[in-house]
Amino acid sequence: MNILRFAGDMTHLISILVLLLKIYATKSCSGISLKTQELYAMVFLTRYLDLFTDFISVYNTVMKLVFIGSSLAILWYMRVHRAVKRSYDKELDTFRHYFLIGASFALALLVHEKFTFQEIFWAFSIYLEAVAILPQLVLLQRSGNVDNLTGQYVFFLGAYRAFYILNWIYRYLTEPKFSRRIACISGIVQTALYADFFYYYFISWKNNSKLKLPA
Repeated sequence: MNILRFAGDMTHLISILVLLLKIYATKSCSGISLKTQELYAMVFLTRYLDLFTDFISVYNTVMKLVFIGSSLAILWYMRVHRAVKRSYDKELDTFRHYFLIGASFALALLVHEKFTFQEIFWAFSIYLEAVAILPQLVLLQRSGNVDNLTGQYVFFLGAYRAFYILNWIYRYLTEPKFSRRIACISGIVQTALYADFFYYYFISWKNNSKLKLPA
């Protein structure tokens, strides 16, 4: 593992910890898209099916379990916790995410590395992750103002994919047989979706002002 992959893993972990901190400390999930969280839970559950068949390293196994467990914990807070679920912005979180699920699965059946159960669902998770942030970005645009912790969450989530792209470029240049075309193209699409958010995040940071997204 190189430093770019590790940095990507850590920024991804930080994004989840920031979100859990927001929910736990404020007892509120205002500004957070339940639909995006459902998509991420689906991403982790379908991508890490190899937990039952392959062992790569203790680090790899622990990180997979952490991502699955934390995503399910977030869903529990937003769906079950009495105080937290009352703050959910259901009226703003109206993105039809099941279209993303259907399109991602159809694409996985058409474009994959191997036609096996595990590989189809791995490809599905890659495609779905590329667009899973869309309900969250739409919700933030509709709400206008973005609180600090929610902004930090989305920022670190975007930074994680940016580090992974750099990791893939590094591995392509240093590993003769490296091939991750599905993940690379999907990662570029995913990072591009954050471009608008990153712009306004930088402007708010530069001006030391509250993050606002245009409706």
